[in-house]
Amino acid sequence: MGKCVTVLFPVGVPEPFDYWLASDLPGADQLSAGSFVYAPLGKQVKLGVVWGEKPDKEKGNLKEIAQIKAARPLSAAMLKFVDFTARYNCCPQGLVLRMVIRSYKALEPSPLVTKYRLSGTVPARMSPAREAVLRLDDIWPARASEIAKAAGVSSAIVTGLAKAGGLSAFTQPLDAPFDVPNAQKPAGLNLTERQIAAGKELSTLTARGEFNVALLDGVTGSGKTEVYFEAVASALQTGKQVLILVPEIALTQASLSRFQARFDARPAQWHSALGDAARRRTWREVAQGRAKLVIGARSALYLPFERLGLIVVDEEHDGSYKQEEGVIYNARDMAVLRGKLEGASIVLSSATPALESLVNARRGRYHHIQLPERPGAVTMPDVALIDLKEDKPEKGCFLSAPLIEATRAALARGEQAMLYLNRRGYAPLIMCRSCGEKLKSPDTDSWLVHHRRTGRAMCHHTGFSMAMPRLCPACKSEDSLAPIGPGVERVEEEARALFPSARIEIFSSDTAGGANVIAERMARMAAGEIDILIGTQMVVKGHNFPHLTFVGVVDGDLGLAGGDLRAGERTYQTLVQVAGRAGRADKPGRALIQTHMPEHEALAALAAGDRERFINAELEMRELLGLPPFGKLAAVIISGPEPKIVDEAAREFTLKAPRADGIEILGPAEAPIAMLRGRHRRRLLIKAGASVNLPAYMAAWRARYRPKNKIKIAIDIDPQSFF
Repeated sequence: MGKCVTVLFPVGVPEPFDYWLASDLPGADQLSAGSFVYAPLGKQVKLGVVWGEKPDKEKGNLKEIAQIKAARPLSAAMLKFVDFTARYNCCPQGLVLRMVIRSYKALEPSPLVTKYRLSGTVPARMSPAREAVLRLDDIWPARASEIAKAAGVSSAIVTGLAKAGGLSAFTQPLDAPFDVPNAQKPAGLNLTERQIAAGKELSTLTARGEFNVALLDGVTGSGKTEVYFEAVASALQTGKQVLILVPEIALTQASLSRFQARFDARPAQWHSALGDAARRRTWREVAQGRAKLVIGARSALYLPFERLGLIVVDEEHDGSYKQEEGVIYNARDMAVLRGKLEGASIVLSSATPALESLVNARRGRYHHIQLPERPGAVTMPDVALIDLKEDKPEKGCFLSAPLIEATRAALARGEQAMLYLNRRGYAPLIMCRSCGEKLKSPDTDSWLVHHRRTGRAMCHHTGFSMAMPRLCPACKSEDSLAPIGPGVERVEEEARALFPSARIEIFSSDTAGGANVIAERMARMAAGEIDILIGTQMVVKGHNFPHLTFVGVVDGDLGLAGGDLRAGERTYQTLVQVAGRAGRADKPGRALIQTHMPEHEALAALAAGDRERFINAELEMRELLGLPPFGKLAAVIISGPEPKIVDEAAREFTLKAPRADGIEILGPAEAPIAMLRGRHRRRLLIKAGASVNLPAYMAAWRARYRPKNKIKIAIDIDPQSFF
């Protein structure tokens, strides 16, 4: 006796497999969709999740489920979320499930640990070692090893003292529960009338306990975080869990103290820098419904929440929400979907919302909550352009005279300056002065970046690194390799020469260090202990530096290069965010942007402070060309070890495209980076009308082609990058 159930495994499989569940298997009567089981897969027994039943199917040759795991099942909404993620993004269901089951040990109860506290009794037999233990203060309760280390004795002394009655022992879970947020605590800041109204609107939407989406659209420094805290409090008051998504780990660290101050509890964290123990603890507490407040990067969206009531996507426009490898997905879009499946509220927060979000708000699909000004007397920074055709930097330098003078003026007032350039390292290109050879990664068609601090040449796409060579690999000329163009290290070199007494630091992914180092550096910047901060995009997202009054953008044109349809939008968003770092508290701010294209629509609108001008021009162009949000896009990357084989596969794949109205196929053509990690790449771009079900079309197309000769096909729905 028994029944047929389907089981999905967290591996690269496209769908669940059929298995037989024997009725006498322990726990069989409690099994349901979402239950964790062990079942044979190939020659191994693997952990999987029951996906459903096939009551009419006979046992036949079906393999049997080996064991039912005593763990809380995944919810029905979670299973649907996995299904939809896979279907929408044209990827195997098993790979999506693998994003959910990130910690197998979290399925087990927390291990127990023995701790000791003072009993209040002094044993009859005492010794100097025992006295050293009893004299300890501010350590209780603690483990034997911790007590022994603090007292300078052996662990045997601690356990012996417990047996003698001087200490009392007890057990508790190794993974302690997270603090419970105080949802009743009032806001600590005096909010403006507009902020209060916005907070009440978000709070009311959240209290409904049903799916809705709100776009919180506020200028930099307008207090968006304090406003969406009201929605967080509303969700917590109803016993629901809250997820705050942030685009960078650095923002996770920056946000912890603000949440602690507002809710008397540090949120649970989830991001790639967590160790196994912290990951296990967060996953288990989320699944059990005990972690009420979670903050994390995009992968936190796939945690198994028990009662999810609110998702906040902070800096919702940010490109970091798009995962480009493995399961290719946009966490902002998937957050909206998860909210719909969970019946939860969604808050999309940004000073520069994505055009797709703005259009949805204008069409009434999203609630549009606006904060058009900073509170009190604080004004938006004055933004101006420096035309590098007229104000040319000195030969061999990259900072123009107006930018230098503005930096000097800020320092003279005892204020801080920031120099922004979204290029890591010393120089983005290394070229031979003798023969013109450009150094490239040996397995990737991209230039190596010179890192002078480490004396190495690095590929930022693959992580390849080598010592900076003395000889040109092509012509063998000695000491002929020269750095071309600026990176943040080169800007630092120039700034140190110009401002020798200033305290200057670089903040980029190369220098950021771990989470604690990031938090420490941001705290020193906020405290005024850094005079000039030179940074990449890591510095522009959500940080508040009250003494920073001047921001200089070294290269305002950098994001406009290449064939990215969103180049203008991204440049505008980035520069608004960069400029918005200047002028907090009661100090006015100023931003100068160096550019060779002051006439560009994005830059001109930024300097004029006219957001609507840029948005309307960009939307008009998108609508004319049928591009998002007025049309849909998908990209296909076909890759393989040999260029001829890849070209042939690309032609064959293109010929397999189903015929359909409203579809336009561009390509195949070489990708801008034609080789990556030793694999040659060809690219297709598919344009579709707004009414076309593009994921279904791409899935049908993909099913018609069976790759061979080590060919890989990657489908990207709504691509955000085009390399």
